[in-house]
Amino acid sequence: MAFETLAGNKKTKELLNTIIKQNKFLHSYMFVGQSGIGKMLYAKEFSKRAMCLNREEICNKCKSCLEFDNNNHPDFFVIEPDGNSIKIEQIRELTNKIIEKPIVSEKKIYIINNAYLMTREAQNCLLKTLEEPPEFAIIILIVENEGNILNTIKSRCTKIYFENISDIEMKKLLEKKYGTLNLSDNMLKSFNGSMEKATKIMENKEFYNKIENIFSNIEKTSRINLLNNDEIYKNKENIDEILDYINIIFWNKLQENHKYINCLNIVQEARNRLARNANFDMTIDNMLIKIWEEIT
Repeated sequence: MAFETLAGNKKTKELLNTIIKQNKFLHSYMFVGQSGIGKMLYAKEFSKRAMCLNREEICNKCKSCLEFDNNNHPDFFVIEPDGNSIKIEQIRELTNKIIEKPIVSEKKIYIINNAYLMTREAQNCLLKTLEEPPEFAIIILIVENEGNILNTIKSRCTKIYFENISDIEMKKLLEKKYGTLNLSDNMLKSFNGSMEKATKIMENKEFYNKIENIFSNIEKTSRINLLNNDEIYKNKENIDEILDYINIIFWNKLQENHKYINCLNIVQEARNRLARNANFDMTIDNMLIKIWEEIT
């Protein structure tokens, strides 16, 4: 998969291509951007090309490329969170193994996905390797929120920022995947430039259309009908995405009626209560009643 086949981020593609063509690889990078915009795809393609045995142009034929494509490259590793965090034991294994010379390529590459989930202990463990990396090693940290990364880690990584996918590019990608689309402005905004979010919503498009119909016409809805609609109650596992979608609807409605700014606050209050493990049904009941009272 060449960079050219990936959506968006033209300047980032040019930067990564320049690094590869000039063979000026650094030991540590931080790929920064929101979830679902392709950071991992870019990191893997960058790794494949860095390890390719053909210096001039990626060949897809050398031993390194073939083993990479078969997910069997002995010099390439991806560290994923173990549960809700990346633990010190995982980073200790990295620091112990990274000093061993590569087997196939001239490079040995570790990608730490969702690196912002590293515990403080894990980050401190990684720090010494970042300070004194083996000459053949490349470490790529993929992060959404760099605020959770220690400054000592950030200062030793070259940051490469990734932009959200534009609405135009997003439509093209989705039409290629799903065919002709009929997307509302609210639905397009809810994607927020993330193919991951877009795919999740598109796979549940009928549900989100119902949510949009409910909250776009809430002024005409009775309190009983609003509370009797069980769409939200049946989708507890996706409540964060649902609340985000409701707020997008309210942001648009805010142009018509200033009362909707209070609805935004009501939704945020519900989100905060759920984060504190409040009763789900009671929290949603309370949110819907307050919104209805605010608007009608």
